[in-house]
Amino acid sequence: MCGLLGMLCAHDDAQRFVPAIEQALPCMRHRGPDDSGTWHDETAVFGFNRLSIIDIAHSHQPLSWGPEGQADRYVMTFNGEIYNYVELREELEELGYQFTTTGDGEPIIVGYHHFGAAIVEKLRGMFAVAIWDTRERRLFMARDRFGIKPLFYATTPDGTVFASEKKSILSMAETIGLDKEIDVRALEHYIDLQYVPEPETLHCGIRRLESGCTATVRPGGQLEITRYFEPKFETVPVPVDEQQDLYDRIAAAMEDSVAKHMRADVTVGSFLSGGIDSTAIAALAKRHNPNLLTFTTGFEREGYSEIDVAAESAAAIGAEHIVKVVSPEEYADAIPKIMWYLDDPVADPSLVPLYFVAAEARKHVKVVLSGEGADELFGGYTIYREPLSLAPFEKIPSPLKKGLRRIGALLPDGVKGKSLIDRGTMPMEERYYGNARSFNFEQLKRVMPAARPEWNHTDVTAPIYARSQEMDPVARMQHLDLFTWLRGDILVKADKITMANSLELRVPFLDKEVFAVAEHIPYNEKIAHGTTKYALRKAMEQIVPAHVLHRKKLGFPVPMKHWLKGDELHGWAQDVIRDSQADDLIDKKACLEMLAEHRRGETDHSRRLWTVLTFMVWHGIFVEQRIDPRIEQRDYPVEL
Repeated sequence: MCGLLGMLCAHDDAQRFVPAIEQALPCMRHRGPDDSGTWHDETAVFGFNRLSIIDIAHSHQPLSWGPEGQADRYVMTFNGEIYNYVELREELEELGYQFTTTGDGEPIIVGYHHFGAAIVEKLRGMFAVAIWDTRERRLFMARDRFGIKPLFYATTPDGTVFASEKKSILSMAETIGLDKEIDVRALEHYIDLQYVPEPETLHCGIRRLESGCTATVRPGGQLEITRYFEPKFETVPVPVDEQQDLYDRIAAAMEDSVAKHMRADVTVGSFLSGGIDSTAIAALAKRHNPNLLTFTTGFEREGYSEIDVAAESAAAIGAEHIVKVVSPEEYADAIPKIMWYLDDPVADPSLVPLYFVAAEARKHVKVVLSGEGADELFGGYTIYREPLSLAPFEKIPSPLKKGLRRIGALLPDGVKGKSLIDRGTMPMEERYYGNARSFNFEQLKRVMPAARPEWNHTDVTAPIYARSQEMDPVARMQHLDLFTWLRGDILVKADKITMANSLELRVPFLDKEVFAVAEHIPYNEKIAHGTTKYALRKAMEQIVPAHVLHRKKLGFPVPMKHWLKGDELHGWAQDVIRDSQADDLIDKKACLEMLAEHRRGETDHSRRLWTVLTFMVWHGIFVEQRIDPRIEQRDYPVEL
């Protein structure tokens, strides 16, 4: 796990930008405190910070390689882990290639020489990679299928800059002539959805290479982007007498994935909450590490802690368990530094407990496994059951459905049946927008007067829906979430917050081979018998303790509603709003009114307030430069 930074220069004047790369590298030292290096020729500059996980003594980056007669033709920086690197190296050795390291990076660069861009199809893991071909004068970049690892880029007349973190590019803005103007449309999407959707960022000049995409660019040119991974969700009916075979295939895929994800030359632990996802991962990991350490976090407030259930799960699987309890004071104090690490705000309150449990875990291990992705792959969100309740509406002729919709619009809010009529007569493309939307347009205009009706969440969702026309309703929802909530919220916080603590997080559910099984599960095996992730639960019956098997997932719940209403965070929120200088973007008076309404208990504005508050803190750091995130340089042992 590492941080990469580089530039492909438009005018073969790379030497001019070497100092800027060297000066920008330290601002993401947290991604790789073990080693650092740079490389350049006349056209390209590569910089790298390394967190040593595999082949610790070797596999330094930037990594150069070339076939016989073309020494050092390719130069690569790579962030992530390739879990099938052993098998890939053996395949390439059989083709006649030789290796000088035992790490997972060299098979990528050798594989790129042999297979070209198709190497990404062979990679099983999480990655952001950049390879400069000095002979063809072409830069190749790629991200993993699900977007576990980030890759930002910016193109100016001086060339194309790319990095693991946006702040590295921002620190070079003056040198490369980058405009740091705020992207108001991306801000509207953020306020609407609680995250900035790919490929946008909150800066007009910086974008992200999307998940499952490759890109090529030549000196002075523009990126040519190609999507290599498009989930199909071609579900296959499963006869009753073949159901157990499905469950066995899921269990086998998960067993194999966790085994591969345990590959490391350092200690691997596991996050553990009270749900089936993290418990399944930890239970499988325990088979490969008898001394497994598990970690969880929670709050002192009753009903907002997974600590007791997680401890019970750890005891059941025989793992040593470590707990971090977070106070409201710690929570508020950590927010500025978390916003700095994030690059763009994410209005997910669970970011903060994740930060603290990651910091605690880093005292004991260098790698943790976690359960992200299970919901999107196996149908874990309760909303995925909605197509069942709305199925009768599918039989109603369109003219009659339109009439019902008009009737529903006349009914007062709160009248029984109004919501059902509204949603049942509304196309999925309009009613389902993922797991995050907390503002309707009227509420959005209240806090963001610059918002425009044409800037809507459908800007983000419509192109994704267009690619899922042939899928069943549940699969369409999963497909949408893979490209919105998963990569916009869940994986951003998973990467940025653990990396803030120089901790590598691995997600065995988001595995190429696991998805190959999950992609074909029919919807009735996802939402059967009044539950979610039914097939996964059946597959884990012999692996997960009984008290967790059918328990609702909570993750790291945060009492934000109560804290913003009470003394814990109300005063802090007032100060954030009053001190903010983002008046040209956000109506501070409207935000204070919302906070007062929430305090009085008139309306639960907690999600909307948190979205605005996190943006204001972000703005204070990156735009106003008024807030000091108090980032400390920390040194960790190379091995744990």
